[in-house]
Amino acid sequence: MHDEYAHLDATAQAELVRRGEVAPIELVDAAIGRIEQLNPALNAIITPLFEQARAQAQSPHLPDGPFRGVPFLLKDWFCHTAGDPYYEGMPVLRELGWREQHDTYLAARFRAAGFISLGKTNLGSYTESKTAFPTTRNPWDPTRPPGGSSGGSAAAVASRMVPLAHGNDGYGSIRIPASACGLVGLKPSRGRISFGPARSPGLLGHIAEFVLTRTVRDVAAVLDAVAGAMPGDLFVAPPPTRSYGMELGAPSPKLRVGLLTQDLILELPLHGECVQAVRDIGALLESLGHAIEESYPPALLGPTGLGEALRIVSASDTAANLDAWSVRIGRPLRLDDVDAGVWARAELGRTYSAVQVHASVQRLVAGICRAPEWWASGFDILVTPTVQQPTPLFSDMTDEQIGPVFGLFTMPWSITGQPAISLPLARSSEGLPIGVQLVAAYGREDLLINVASQLEVMRPWRDRLPLIHA
Repeated sequence: MHDEYAHLDATAQAELVRRGEVAPIELVDAAIGRIEQLNPALNAIITPLFEQARAQAQSPHLPDGPFRGVPFLLKDWFCHTAGDPYYEGMPVLRELGWREQHDTYLAARFRAAGFISLGKTNLGSYTESKTAFPTTRNPWDPTRPPGGSSGGSAAAVASRMVPLAHGNDGYGSIRIPASACGLVGLKPSRGRISFGPARSPGLLGHIAEFVLTRTVRDVAAVLDAVAGAMPGDLFVAPPPTRSYGMELGAPSPKLRVGLLTQDLILELPLHGECVQAVRDIGALLESLGHAIEESYPPALLGPTGLGEALRIVSASDTAANLDAWSVRIGRPLRLDDVDAGVWARAELGRTYSAVQVHASVQRLVAGICRAPEWWASGFDILVTPTVQQPTPLFSDMTDEQIGPVFGLFTMPWSITGQPAISLPLARSSEGLPIGVQLVAAYGREDLLINVASQLEVMRPWRDRLPLIHA
């Protein structure tokens, strides 16, 4: 299938609407056509909301925001919308026909920006699904995962179903799928995007929400549209000095850039192509006049015990979340109500004492939260692999391997709250996307967008198409 809108980013589609060259319903109908053709092969979308989207596109009350009429998708985790189905990957919620009664603040801002949601995306993972929800597949190679947990959104954007889609990132769940699917994935600073109303954004505010896109300019424009604190937010990021859109292609001062090409936390080997991708981008940044050196935060060096601490905190958090859902649905959850891996993680979490959990939080704070001292010493950007290896086959992955393989380079910056962006700057010998991650000091999304826009010009990626695409 081909249509004239499939390869346009959200900024370009919005401009067509603004100029009166296309009506929102035309964009929506074209996107629905692409979804109907491509989704059976990818299982990116689990809850279509097509008729609702068509009604919104033709409504005189469609908000006149910067993305008026642009179709997109919401990940079915957090960012719920009033009256719409909401499952969080749990079969029991789908069986109950669960619906949330209000928009989150971010959902309301997406709505005010003019976006039209066509449905909810699946929680992509690394292994074959063992629940009633289908396995989301990577459009570059459907025998491989799209990364998790924003993998449904990533597969939809990479295959050109929609120009962008919502995701969230606790330990890498925007950046890892961005790397696996050849997209741009920004995890904003802690407190940049409101997580309300009345919701905790995880341990130390480590959960961040945003979008997966195909272009850096979409990152800047969406951040301008949806960023900002709301009443009740536990964390508030410092406001930018100017519009993020103004950072695109703007001159930048000479930056001091460090390269990290080894796993400092678990001391596992890295795939050579991921290491080479970092070194190549270091050389490219040097050619742009920036100072490059092999350097990284020393707080991450050596046997820190951070991996075990994170396992304890994550497992106990899963148990608490399932207990909270038991209260909401009015009965205790059972094994067949949730994914088997989630159930096992929750059961593990119940074995830890309050003292163990508290000690793990202290270890994370004492360890990772010293990492920003490196930026304070004079560095501007850290360049790392996004993931340890190119995306493996489903058949080569087990639940036990996920932690050691993914998240090693993304997790630290979730805990510190720093902004980090994965860019599709390299490809493996098999033609798979390889993401390179850039990390800046807290609150410096402006710097990431500026540098990313330079790299996008020098190493363009937007015309690379996966195997399955519109």
